[in-house]
Amino acid sequence: MENSSHYFYVLTCSDGSLYGGYTNNLERRIKLHNEGKGAKYTRGRGPVELTFFKEFDHKSDALKAEYQFKQLTRKKKLEFLRNNKNNALNFETV
Repeated sequence: MENSSHYFYVLTCSDGSLYGGYTNNLERRIKLHNEGKGAKYTRGRGPVELTFFKEFDHKSDALKAEYQFKQLTRKKKLEFLRNNKNNALNFETV
């Protein structure tokens, strides 16, 4: 059975870069990123830190949010995080 929660999330990598992704198990996914078993982009850029997440009821909505985030420039990504502080974690360090 499919998990009913879907997440779009943003990680801050150890080099200061941002990574946006999708998962239906946020805790497990971050653990995988930090073990070097997550996305190719985050391998070698760990440890990563969860900077932002938003929960969605539908997978398609979370994937759309991920896609839209990935289309932004770094400047716009940082602006997005500043404007969504309610879901941003430790954002002041970004």
